Amino acid sequence: MVLVLGVSAGAGGARAVLTHSDQPHLPPLDRVRVPRRPGASVAESVLTAVRRMRVAAIARDECVTDTVVTCRSELHADAVRAAAGQSLAIVDEPLAQLRYLRFTGLLPATDSVILYDLGCSGLTITHADCRTDTILASRRSTVLSGDGYDNLLRWQLARGGVAADARTSRAHRESLSQARVVTATDAGTGERAVLTRSDLAGLCGEGLRHSASFVRQVIEETGVRPGALVLLGGCTRNPTLRADLAGLAGLPVVYDPEPEYVSARGAVLLAARRPSARLRMTRLRAGAAVAAPTAEQRPARRTLLAAVAVTATLGGAVAGLLGTDTAPARSPEQGTAPTTAQFNKGFLRVEQP
Repeated sequence: MVLVLGVSAGAGGARAVLTHSDQPHLPPLDRVRVPRRPGASVAESVLTAVRRMRVAAIARDECVTDTVVTCRSELHADAVRAAAGQSLAIVDEPLAQLRYLRFTGLLPATDSVILYDLGCSGLTITHADCRTDTILASRRSTVLSGDGYDNLLRWQLARGGVAADARTSRAHRESLSQARVVTATDAGTGERAVLTRSDLAGLCGEGLRHSASFVRQVIEETGVRPGALVLLGGCTRNPTLRADLAGLAGLPVVYDPEPEYVSARGAVLLAARRPSARLRMTRLRAGAAVAAPTAEQRPARRTLLAAVAVTATLGGAVAGLLGTDTAPARSPEQGTAPTTAQFNKGFLRVEQP
């Protein structure tokens, strides 16, 4: 069997899975997560992950035949390309996600879905056409993020007399995905504090409501009602968060047991195809609205999307910045939990890839 390597690159670092090309859904032969060093390029994490997995393959007396890296942004793709040259194939992250969901049968029989990707650095929402692998709209916000939640947990622990660094608070947040209650201990004083899923849900509430509004904005922009909300990224492991999102968004939820590895596993499937240096998704032009098709209209809409795919500039990505509130955040009142936005430098930043 062919041994391939799938890597997902993000602002927080890189994840890689080493497996056979026809077994992306099974436990991989090896996997690794390489956090991004402060100030370092995302390419450093990617190349480190690739080197470690190739060493792991050699230890098994095997050779990696193909490597594919998924990137969400052009900035990350350019950085990886500059560092690795043509030795690595780069694909759009939503394409890899759709490919894996389709392979596992998790992709619903619907015209479109919302990919809700919540990672350590922010939230990316992508409205994707499931039949044509076309991006109808995509938006990103840093108001909601794993790093922001970690900061909020550190704040709550500090109120209870327990000091925790970023790594420890992240470990507590991740533990709450498996357990309902976690006990945190101050390594210096021995003081203890109890954290519950309800505590985390309370801290996340404002951000989740913002993200649900964000989803509705994307749907209104495209004019297409999606059939499901696909939850991706390690932050969506928390069952309380998933339940709250389902209620706020009003959409059926699709969830893989390892949401943070969906992109890398999709890269494995694309690696089996031996793609060229860059495999990209078609994107509708900014402001283009797509009407939800009826059974009679589907053939006409299929023709329309095909025409859009031909006329769209293949190398282009919709760029721009939707500015919102850039005023400095006020200091939270004593005893009041600061908002997620206040922990993200006091402003809401929404990017349009």
